[in-house]
Amino acid sequence: MIIGILFLCNQESINSYAKEELKNGLQFYNTSGNSGLTSGWDIVQTDFRCCGVVHYEDWFNILNGTKVPTSCCFKLVDDCSTNSNTWWKDACYEKVIEWLKENVVAVCIFGLCIPVLQ
Repeated sequence: MIIGILFLCNQESINSYAKEELKNGLQFYNTSGNSGLTSGWDIVQTDFRCCGVVHYEDWFNILNGTKVPTSCCFKLVDDCSTNSNTWWKDACYEKVIEWLKENVVAVCIFGLCIPVLQ
């Protein structure tokens, strides 16, 4: 309950912090020893039909230029990672937050089950 209250009171600063940390974590995408992170981003971008944390341009500094991972592509063609006409335009952070809001009851039940089981 305390965590929930703190979250509600500091929601804006938590969102800003989460976005920055997710952007910082992008640098480990497709690097040695980080296959779980790479798979996680690929799954999120494919399932939520989104690209990047707040914008697809989040990937530009990570992948050197105007390129995104192929999991950002809604149309798999040979040059999809460099062709902006084939990318999802929605931000993943907003899509995931939207999903969490729609499924808040299930998320809360799951969150309550963990401490009960422990």
